[in-house]
Amino acid sequence: MTEVTVQPKKKGLTRRQKRRVSRGVQYVVFVGALVALAVGADWGRLQNQFAQQDIAEQMFPDVITLALKNTVLYTVSGFLVGLVLGMVLALMRLSSVGPYRWIAGIYIEIFRGLPALLIFIFIGVAVPLAFPGTEIPGGTYGKVALALGLVAAAYMAETFRAGIQAVPKGQMEAARSLGFSPARAMVSIILPQAFRIILPPLTNELVLLFKDSSLVLFLGVTLEERELSKFGRDLASQTANSTPILVAGLCYLLVTIPLGFVVRRMETKAQEAVK
Repeated sequence: MTEVTVQPKKKGLTRRQKRRVSRGVQYVVFVGALVALAVGADWGRLQNQFAQQDIAEQMFPDVITLALKNTVLYTVSGFLVGLVLGMVLALMRLSSVGPYRWIAGIYIEIFRGLPALLIFIFIGVAVPLAFPGTEIPGGTYGKVALALGLVAAAYMAETFRAGIQAVPKGQMEAARSLGFSPARAMVSIILPQAFRIILPPLTNELVLLFKDSSLVLFLGVTLEERELSKFGRDLASQTANSTPILVAGLCYLLVTIPLGFVVRRMETKAQEAVK
C-alpha cells in the first residue's frame, strides 16, 4: 500500500496579528508623510513670513492686555446671554402650551441654520436701520453679546432640553409629592441635575463662541475694541508680514486648549459617575 503523507496546513496570521500589522503600516505611512513634509517645506521662507521675532515682540503687551482681554469679554458676555435665553427657549420647547413650543422651535431652527456672520451683520446694520436713533446698551460690547447670545441660545436650548429630558421623570413626581409646584420643582430639582449633565457640551459651546468672537470686525470697532483676529490682521497689514496672525492664533490656543482639557475631564468624571 502506498502511504499518503498529509502536509500540515500553514497557519496564517491571527486576527490580532493582522491588526498589529495594519496599525504598523499606518504608523509607517504617517511618519513617512511627516518626513516628506518636513523635508519638502521651505522653512526659511516660512520663518521669514510667520516667525519674525522683532514683529512678535512689538505685539506685547497689547495682544494680551487689549486683544485677548476683549476676546474674553466678548465671549463671556455672549455666553451669559445665550445661557439665559437658551434656558428659556428649552423650557418653552418642553411646555404644554402649543404657541410656546412653536415659537421656540421656529427660533431654534432659524438661528441654527443661519451663519453667525449674518447675525452680526443683522445686529450691526439692520437693527439701526429698523429703529433709527436707538442704541443697544453697552455699545460694541453689547452688540457682540447680543449677536453671540442669539446664535448660542439656539444650540444651548437643545442642549438644555436634552439635559432636562435625561433627568428621570421620577424626580419630578417625587418633588410634586412633597408639595413642590411644577415651577419650583423645575428650578430646585430638575435644572440643577440637568446642568450637571450638560456641563461638558456647554463648555464646548464656550470654546466655539470664543472663536466666533472674531466676527466682531463686521460691526466696526475702534482700536480699543479690537479682539485677537482684528488685532492680528491690522498689524499684519502694517508690517506686510503674517507673524501677527500666528501670534494671535497662539493666543487663541492659550484659552481653547485648557478649556478642551477641562471638557475631557468633565466627560470622564460623568462617565465614571454613571458606572
